[in-house]
Amino acid sequence: MTTSTRAGDMYDPERPGRLLRTERDALIPLLRAAPDDAYAIRTCCPGWTVRHVLAHCGAALTRVVDGRFEEGVFSPESNDRDIAERAEWSVSRVVDELERGMTEAGAAIVRAKGLLDGVAVGEWVHAGDVREAWGEPGAYGGAGLGDALRLLAEHSRRTEAVALHADLDGFDEPLVLGTSDGKRSPARYIGDAPTLIRLCTGRPLTGTRYELAGAVERELAIFG
Repeated sequence: MTTSTRAGDMYDPERPGRLLRTERDALIPLLRAAPDDAYAIRTCCPGWTVRHVLAHCGAALTRVVDGRFEEGVFSPESNDRDIAERAEWSVSRVVDELERGMTEAGAAIVRAKGLLDGVAVGEWVHAGDVREAWGEPGAYGGAGLGDALRLLAEHSRRTEAVALHADLDGFDEPLVLGTSDGKRSPARYIGDAPTLIRLCTGRPLTGTRYELAGAVERELAIFG
């Protein structure tokens, strides 16, 4: 079965919340079933274990739900403070906060009219970081992939990223990311969707296969 991902798809304000809830239903049972020592495993995020990633994710969503956006929020320093504040929490409390955030943040993201859509994509990508660290299948894929790709495309246009035409395995239509500056033709990607996610978020590419023309890898990193 193929999936249609059209660049011209109408903006759907419910997409970020739906992506978070879809990922919640897949991720939270995995987290609840894991032993405590699994949370000490290192992820691809420099300096962060699985626990650090989940603490960051829960804190970010709590800020969205509560509307707390002080100066410097989501900066590396702010993220480190959020993680430090949760250092003495039990694993179950960290997961509880994350589950609540993934359930409730959608409405707040809708009210932001697109400005916080990147938070939903970031949370989904971090779930992939956890799966990869644990050797679980489906990192940067799964049931939420279609919504994640559309949000990534929207975010890339909002941030005026390098224009990219992506022909994705298993998808009927190409995905168009970024905006053209009129000086260069759009870059071209041929490969699978999870690898495109890795390219656009600066994740490890070891073991992947794809074709890229008209750009170099570092130009495609929309956010980390």
